[in-house]
Amino acid sequence: MTKVNSNRNTQLIEHLRKSGAIGSERITEAFIAIDRANFVLPEYIPEAYQDYPLPIGHAATISQPTTVAFMLELLEPRNDQKILDVGAGSGWTTALLAHITGKNGRVYGIEIIPELAEFGGANLAKYALPQATIETAGPAYGLPEHALFDRILVSATADELPDTLIDQLAPNGRMVIPLKDSIWLITKNANGTISKKEYPGFIFVPLQHPKK
Repeated sequence: MTKVNSNRNTQLIEHLRKSGAIGSERITEAFIAIDRANFVLPEYIPEAYQDYPLPIGHAATISQPTTVAFMLELLEPRNDQKILDVGAGSGWTTALLAHITGKNGRVYGIEIIPELAEFGGANLAKYALPQATIETAGPAYGLPEHALFDRILVSATADELPDTLIDQLAPNGRMVIPLKDSIWLITKNANGTISKKEYPGFIFVPLQHPKK
């Protein structure tokens, strides 16, 4: 595990607070506990606390901390929930979600690129988070065999909302997903109806179609 630079991590979290990207206590605690430096490539460790995306190989990135914090605040993950993390990449968001949902929760990270799934899994293993795993994505969006999920986080942009992910969302569940240049909050109400809210002005790598 990379030696945590607590001063620089504290500065990053203070920046996230001042920017308004982060506010809730549980998400703040996760950012304190799960250090971004443990999820970047070795050559980018000096930049781990900067507020911009960093390459992790295979045309993918570890997302900007402000964006991750904003998406988690929209998602409102809670203790003991079952969560799906689509496009887990470096494993950072999977680890953050696992810290938030706690030992009685469950986080399934999936990544379509096998090498990144391996990279993310190795990074996740730096922490004692047995409630979380990262695996290579199968032939369908999400993990229908483990649905329904209380929360779904998607970290790559799609052209349209995948119906298969909505189907995997539990009643009263929340999904945060980039669509084109916006982040969308999707809420499934208790009766199964869907509510949507758009937050424009973001850039993500494309969400790749599962391999058939």
